[in-house]
Amino acid sequence: MNWLDYTLIIIYLIAFIGMGYFFKENKTSKDYFLGGKSLGWFPLSLSTMATQLSAISFISAPAFVGLKKGGGMKWLTFEFGVPLAMIGIMFFIIPPLYKSGIVSIYEYLEKRFSSSTRKLISVVFQISRALGTGVMVFTMALIIQAVVGISFHLTLLIISVVTLIYSYQGGMKAVVWGDAIQMIILFLGLIICLVVGYSMLQDVGPFQGFNPERLQVIDISNLGIYSGEEYGFFPMLLGGLFLYLSYYGTDQTQAQRLLSARDSTSIKKLLVANGLLRFPVVFVYSVMGLIIGYLVSNIPDFYESIVATTKAHYPAEYARNGIKPDLMIPVFITKYLPNGLIGILMIGIMSAAMSSLSSTINSLSAVTIEDFFNNKHAMSEKRYMFVSKALVLFWGTVCILAAYLFGNSQSTVIELINSISSLFYGPILAAFVIAIFFKKVNHIGMNVAIITSVSINLIFKYLPEIVYAFNEGHFYSGSENIHTALANINIHHIPDLFWIWYNLTGFVIAVVFAILASKLTKHIPVKKVGVAYSINFRTILTLETGILFTFFIAILIFSLLIPSIFS
Repeated sequence: MNWLDYTLIIIYLIAFIGMGYFFKENKTSKDYFLGGKSLGWFPLSLSTMATQLSAISFISAPAFVGLKKGGGMKWLTFEFGVPLAMIGIMFFIIPPLYKSGIVSIYEYLEKRFSSSTRKLISVVFQISRALGTGVMVFTMALIIQAVVGISFHLTLLIISVVTLIYSYQGGMKAVVWGDAIQMIILFLGLIICLVVGYSMLQDVGPFQGFNPERLQVIDISNLGIYSGEEYGFFPMLLGGLFLYLSYYGTDQTQAQRLLSARDSTSIKKLLVANGLLRFPVVFVYSVMGLIIGYLVSNIPDFYESIVATTKAHYPAEYARNGIKPDLMIPVFITKYLPNGLIGILMIGIMSAAMSSLSSTINSLSAVTIEDFFNNKHAMSEKRYMFVSKALVLFWGTVCILAAYLFGNSQSTVIELINSISSLFYGPILAAFVIAIFFKKVNHIGMNVAIITSVSINLIFKYLPEIVYAFNEGHFYSGSENIHTALANINIHHIPDLFWIWYNLTGFVIAVVFAILASKLTKHIPVKKVGVAYSINFRTILTLETGILFTFFIAILIFSLLIPSIFS
């Protein structure tokens, strides 16, 4: 990097601080956390995608496709459930939440069940989201340090402080428009890497073709019906469908954008745009990964640079694998792009990190004040705004501290967060679906269902590991009965589910137990939400539904053809 790259980065950071000042006029809670419900579908759709397609995706998705062992274009299977999930959210989840006039979506659960249900899910969201975002920012700061040489602490503080300033000043409007700008920068960075990488193919001799194993998206022989099979068709479709229904419909960071739309028409356009645009963006990620992965395999100096950087900054990863795939894109940027473009790409990486951080800070603040400070709606607007901004500072600090406290274990923590999120997403989605459509379920049934479904998911997830550890003598319980019981369990009889299945199993188990527990507690009265909502299935057969379902079929066919297209 030279003076031009640093100048571009400084201009970018100053511009975002100025944007926060531009949107500083927020007089009410609806202004600060929902943008006054005046935001259109275009910036909201870009903001939604920018939050989901984070810095981790910018770095890790191409690395998975092009370099990681066992990776490849199968990354696209994560997108199969998106168009169908947008249909479900459009008609089944968001309409009643939007009509309720709420800020924290978990308030809906209190209206329908009880404050205990609302607070339980709210706390889970706050802890997991703050930790995950902190680790993400830490990871980006460490990667920038490794390949650019900017101090890790300086990078982390710059990303966090600038994001905190414009989020504090501008509220939801600044977050959404900031995300929209950052998404454009991020996509521009992807195109630059793709074009430069493609132009380099001719410099490494005759093109030998991509590795056929990395081109396969859908493996017909691996439908994933049996346990333990990863990236099979059915787990990625069904598990992914329930993952995205929960993430986009019942996660505050995403649902808050939908609630910020000016009207229901804007929500439909937003969801259609997200359902149609996500796949092309991820496809560009993946093709870029194929091309740059090919360059790594055919340019020894490129490969050795990644190995040297891994050895210098990730000694544990170097000892295990000799190479850290996530360094592929940053090393490519700094080694093969001209100055100026390096600055733009570094801005792209920082943009992705800042987008996720700003969304998290704003959503955590909204949930905290609504669920714990203002759940009786007794605060004046002046005090509400004061506490809201104080909470923005608080959660920004928590995310920074989470980065420092947990970042050194980033790979383990990221894997843990991914698996734990899926343990909770299904039950949380079930809570909202039951609240909207199951009129006879009471709050006892719902609370029992949440606890039971999460517990069963945890058992399926971790019991094989516990049994294995006991059988191998790695630890001892101190109880002969427990030790004997675990020793007698045949580990091969325990289903080893791929983690994405837990989104579906958690949902189904929660629905079943909510109904059963409510039947056993008929004497407990059932609360009703003030805004009634019902579905006429004929109204679902709309133009938006047709477009999204047709696109779903199209991406399946296209995915099947990818090996022949690129071979």
